[in-house]
Amino acid sequence: MTTSESRRENLVEKSWDPITRIIGNLGVYTKIDFTDRRVAECHSTSSLFRGYSVFMKGKDPRDAGFITSRICGICGDNHTACSNYAQQMAYGAKPPPLAETIVNLGEAAEYMFDHTLFQDNMVFVDFCEAIVKDTNPGVLQRAERTEAPHADIHGHRTIADIMRAFNPFEGEVYKQALHVSRVTREMFCLMEGRHVHPSTMYPGGVGTMPEPTTFTDYQSRLLGILDFVKQAVAMNDDVFDFFYEALPGYEEVGRRRVLLGCWGAWQHPDHCDYRYASMSDWGRKMHVTPGIIVDGNLVTNDLVDINLGMRILLGSSFYDDWQNEEPFVTRDPLGNPVDIRHPWNQTTLPVPQQRDFEGNYSWVMSPRWFDGEQHLALDTGGGPIARLWSTALSGLVDNDYVRSTGDGVSIHLPRSEQLPEMTLEWKIPHDKQGQPLSNALERDRARAYFVAYAAAMAFVFLDRAMYHVHRGDTRIFNDFEVPEEAIGVGFHEAVRGVLSHHLVIRDRKIANYHPYPPTPWNASPRDSYGTPGPYEDAVQGTPLFEENGPDEFRGIDIMRTVRSFDPCLPCGVHMYLGGGRELRRLHSPMFGNSHG
Repeated sequence: MTTSESRRENLVEKSWDPITRIIGNLGVYTKIDFTDRRVAECHSTSSLFRGYSVFMKGKDPRDAGFITSRICGICGDNHTACSNYAQQMAYGAKPPPLAETIVNLGEAAEYMFDHTLFQDNMVFVDFCEAIVKDTNPGVLQRAERTEAPHADIHGHRTIADIMRAFNPFEGEVYKQALHVSRVTREMFCLMEGRHVHPSTMYPGGVGTMPEPTTFTDYQSRLLGILDFVKQAVAMNDDVFDFFYEALPGYEEVGRRRVLLGCWGAWQHPDHCDYRYASMSDWGRKMHVTPGIIVDGNLVTNDLVDINLGMRILLGSSFYDDWQNEEPFVTRDPLGNPVDIRHPWNQTTLPVPQQRDFEGNYSWVMSPRWFDGEQHLALDTGGGPIARLWSTALSGLVDNDYVRSTGDGVSIHLPRSEQLPEMTLEWKIPHDKQGQPLSNALERDRARAYFVAYAAAMAFVFLDRAMYHVHRGDTRIFNDFEVPEEAIGVGFHEAVRGVLSHHLVIRDRKIANYHPYPPTPWNASPRDSYGTPGPYEDAVQGTPLFEENGPDEFRGIDIMRTVRSFDPCLPCGVHMYLGGGRELRRLHSPMFGNSHG
């Protein structure tokens, strides 16, 4: 028996299904070598199937934003915005500048809300005193003796004090984060009417009445949370830098090849006309620059290139192939050929079956980006790290509050109640050998910085909104006609990463519709070429620093890896009864209703 065969016999199977503290039915199945303290194998699964791409067909396209908002109970507004972008391209519609600015303010509030809630009330539980005491008591002892470098900003003397502040339900910061998430929801509702399914967002504009108090109320709330935003960045830096020092080699936890995708966020109303023919230009004017990063380098920031490179592979998922189906779109509006595996041409053919890790094992398909030679398994890094990385390298964002520097992003925040004005610097992360680094800690670190980025951009949008109001330019809607036939695509950033909606209209009805949020990109199973999805790739091979043995093993390093991507499974898969089956609710005779 060879050494490798012996080791495989000694592997211990460990699974977490469902993963807690996230929405959805994500399962992670691993084989662990406790001798080498390393994950030898990983499969990620989703047992949930829904089906928006099926039941959207035949609907009035103007309803698409309201329907697709229900894909997710967390980032529904991101779907509404992205759907409206796709519709506006198909209709040839352009909202007035103030309407676009109102949407941007709403989306900025959503980023602040969701990232704060997830980072401080879910992710940071994995780094709180209670968890670290259970999984790495030696690390906690060192944290008690380690002074926090930024104590003058956040007020916690030691690293252990920060960890205690994040203890669930009791910690000071944990409770503060819940308050901030409430305030940012209020900011969101001022712009988009209702959280999480907007009531005032439509193709062509918004229904929000642009009173001056609408924006001053938003601004007062924004100023009220700035202390927390600044302190959160300092606390995240202190804790994550401490982990690198306390556990040498921890940079390898959750590390994978740097393959990042960002589709861009916050349209610039002075440049965006929603025409596909000019999408390369107005895409680069977004306030978060789209881009594909391969091995740390920017491959493209052209939305046309990004669109044409998208491929949906079946891989190890529960679907039949549509390779022989008639394509909906053979060429884009610029005359470029469109692949049969592009979202415009996808046909969803679900095939329920038993899970088999040697065959098919998930309801999530395998989106990939084709660079002409390889189908790249891009991830979103949970959203922020890809957004910051792409914006940094593109060097196109430059305003009074945010500036891309080529190797990072500079974020300026004004004076707040307790803290002076601050300029925060997010730098593209590298390991000690100078290689670009995308791992669990850097994905999490970027999230705190992007909350600051969103807060800074909110000041840009507020200035722009008040400029239009003071000039009397308060138009918020432009009318349009639904064409007989058209195609459209919307590109946006959901909170946790890339979001696209691809729309085909025929006979003024939806002929094909495919939303692709970040979850399918991140949670995809092995594709048709055997390439693992990002969750699988990041977990597989990761070293284990937990001090517990196999019997008490919590899998904390695995959980930190998976949660660093901000998983949200409802966006990954969709519901379908199929074959005319009918669901019936049976009532008990004891309640006086015996039929059914």
